[in-house]
Order: sequence, then C-alpha cells, then structure tokens
Amino acid sequence: MGAIRTPRGRWVEEGLRALAEGGPEAVRIEPLAQALGVSKGGFYGYFANRDALLAEMLDTWEREVTDAVIERVESGGGDPRAKLERLFDIVRDAFGEPVTGTTVDLAIRDWARRDAAVAERLRRTDNRRMEYLRSLFRSFCPDEADVEARCMLVFALRVANPLIAADHGTHTRADVMALTRDWLLRG
Repeated sequence: MGAIRTPRGRWVEEGLRALAEGGPEAVRIEPLAQALGVSKGGFYGYFANRDALLAEMLDTWEREVTDAVIERVESGGGDPRAKLERLFDIVRDAFGEPVTGTTVDLAIRDWARRDAAVAERLRRTDNRRMEYLRSLFRSFCPDEADVEARCMLVFALRVANPLIAADHGTHTRADVMALTRDWLLRG
C-alpha cells in the first residue's frame, strides 16, 4: 500500500499561514513540510518549485476573497441591502480564516509593496471587490460620490479595523461596528 499524500490544498493553506505569520520569506518548503508533518518530497508531486506554490497561494487568496465571497453573498438572495448585510457578516466571520482572514490580506498588501506582480494582482483584486460593493450600493444610493464614499469606508474598515486599537468610550467595538453598518446602509 502506498503512502497517503498530503493534499495539495493543505500545502497552499500552510503556505498562506506562513505568509500571514512571516511574509513571503517565511514560505519555505522544508518548514512547510515540518508543519504538515510530512517529508518535503511530497511537495514536488504538486509544485515544480516554490514560485509555483506562491502563485497558487495568490490564486487561492484571490478566488476566496472575490469569487467565493460574491457567490456566498449572491446565493442568499434578497435585495442589495440584505446582500450587504450578509457580506458584512461573511467578512466579520472570516477574520481568522486561513485564506480570507485579515492577516493574510495584510501580508499580501505588505508583499505588494515590494513585488510589482503581487501589487498588480492586489490592484485587480481590490478593484473587483470595490466594483461589487458599488453594484450593491448603487441600487439605493443615486449619488455616485456617495456610492464611492460608502465603498471606500467599507473597504477601509475591512482592511484596517483589526489594526485600530482605539477605545470607544461607553461603546464596545461591536457597538461601533453595528452603528457604522446602520449608517452605511441608510437610504
């Protein structure tokens, strides 16, 4: 009986975890194999080299933060406000997820500062996310400037909320986020 191979997706997931913890320099075959409890030989059954893994990690991240999120939002039906509420819930719940989590997103943003190809992919992904937000907000915001401002605020909160350490007086962070959500969804 042959050895059971570690699934390809586990290599990608472990690579994304390493990226989130230490940047692209931390994505190394030997430490990934150790973290997975396997030999590094299995890696080469899936990937030609480290660059192939990095490319697949970016593909996976991009797919998970765009197509997969949009599909989840759209599959629940409802009007655009209901879809935005579902989107906010998905983003909130994905905070600690290995692919869609904020730490991976921030690691990719940092990586993009030093790598033009990653920067271009990030721009494409961010533009796709923003365009989806615009499509939802346009349904109840007739003013394009208002649409753009709301989209920017939503996106900025998605990226920066975990980095903000401010207190909110008598409100909790959850209270402030709920107030922000209501404000963004107003007519």
